[in-house]
Amino acid sequence: MGVELHYTVAAQTDAGTVRKINQDSLTVKVAGTAYGEAAIAIICDGMGGLEQGEVASATVAKTFEQWFLKDFPPLLESGITAARLERIWGHMINRCNERMYAYSKKQNTTMGTTLTMLLLTGGCYYIAHVGDCRVYKMREDIWQMTTDQTYVAREVALGHMTTEQAKNDMRRNVLLQCIGTGKPITPDFMNGYVMPGESYLLCSDGFRNELSEKELYEQCHNGLFSLSWCVANRMENSHIMNQQLKQLIELDKQRKEKDNISVILIKAMSK
Repeated sequence: MGVELHYTVAAQTDAGTVRKINQDSLTVKVAGTAYGEAAIAIICDGMGGLEQGEVASATVAKTFEQWFLKDFPPLLESGITAARLERIWGHMINRCNERMYAYSKKQNTTMGTTLTMLLLTGGCYYIAHVGDCRVYKMREDIWQMTTDQTYVAREVALGHMTTEQAKNDMRRNVLLQCIGTGKPITPDFMNGYVMPGESYLLCSDGFRNELSEKELYEQCHNGLFSLSWCVANRMENSHIMNQQLKQLIELDKQRKEKDNISVILIKAMSK
């Protein structure tokens, strides 16, 4: 399995400056296993009238949290592969989609949620992604790992729009797919290797709209961490990480971000 990795985590969420209800849901868990530590991070950005978006995001986040706590251990024992996870997660996502759509029709309402999830285990990362939350990886630089499933992101990829035009376009929040519409969902899946010293940042669009990638990198990785940080100080490290996330959220709000704001930060360390 190579170098044994340990994970230090931090997570923050805020309703923002305008909305009274926070429709984001997030969870992050670290568990010890016979095969080393494993971590899961989940962010869901809900949408819908009244409290429906909050219900949608919380339902999906809880579904995958319970999967990690109950179904992941036996799966780990029998052997994890990217193909198995893609099949399992894809089925779960579409099952959530069907149930949520049926509930919406029964209640005569609309509701939906995005889902961006990161699993770290056995020296590898696995990502499932629906919507426009993001996963960033930080080492000597910062990389956006996920692709926004939005109208403007597709237009930029096709060369029909510049990044600057997309940022100011009225359709920038139009999603190509989300959980709850009833239409079959095609999640993005990706996987790769985790190296000691890397940081992973998951965030809703409310967190990164008014913050640059350079600011995220400097505050969440380069300015805080070095490979000399040891596992024994994880509680102290987590406290520092949480404080840094709170500061970034306050900066985001000062810049007049109107959306809910959610972020998870994970640091991978070796002994």
